Amino acid sequence: METAPRPGLRELKKQRTRDALVRAALELFTTQGYERTTVDEIVEAVDVSQRTFFRYFAGKEDAAFAVQMMAESHFVEAVRARPPQEAPLEALRRALLTSWDTIGEAIEAVIPLELHMRTFQLIESTPALLAPHLRRQEELEQELARVIAEREGVDLDTDPRPHVALAVFGGVMRLTGRLWNAGGDHSVTALRELTASYLDQVGPALTENWHPGGGNDRTDTE
Repeated sequence: METAPRPGLRELKKQRTRDALVRAALELFTTQGYERTTVDEIVEAVDVSQRTFFRYFAGKEDAAFAVQMMAESHFVEAVRARPPQEAPLEALRRALLTSWDTIGEAIEAVIPLELHMRTFQLIESTPALLAPHLRRQEELEQELARVIAEREGVDLDTDPRPHVALAVFGGVMRLTGRLWNAGGDHSVTALRELTASYLDQVGPALTENWHPGGGNDRTDTE
C-alpha cells in the first residue's frame, strides 16, 4: 500500500523553490547589477518558469527585499517579547542586539549572510531600490511605534512619544548603515559594533550637557 505524502511536504517544496529564487536573484543583482538583471535570468538559474517566479513575487523588487522583510518581521517580534518594564528605547536597543544572532540564523536558512550584507550595500547604492527601501523603513517605524504604544498603554493618535522614540531609533539605524556602507569593514561584526556604539550614545546625546565643563557651565546670552 502506497504511503500518503507527509503533511506539509508540498509547502516545504514551495518554500525551497522560493528560497532558491531569492538566492539566484540576489546573486545576480549583486554581481551584475539590479537593473541589468532580468526575470528570465533569475528563473533560468533555478530552472523554473516565469510563471513560477510570479507565483511568489510581484516583480524583481519583491525578490530584492524578501530577506530584509523576513529580518524586519523577526525584529518586530523581538521587540514585542521584551520585558514590559524596559523603557521604549532600551527595549528597541536590546531587541536589536540580543536578536542579532537569531536573525542571522534565520537569514542563513535562506541565503549566506555574506550575500545578505552585499545586498544591503546594493540597496544603498541603487536609486531604483533606495527609494522603496526608505519607504519601507518608514512603514517599519510606524509598525514599531504601534508596538511601543501597545507596550506602554498609550494612545498613538494623541501621544507623540512612540513616534519620537522611533524617529530617534530609526535615524540612528540609517546613520550607522550609511557609515558601515562607506567604511572598509563590511562584516556583520563591524555593523553590529558600530550600531551598538551609536545606540549607546542616544541617552547622553539627548539628555546630557555637551559642554566640556558639564553641568551649567554654558553662559547664557541675551
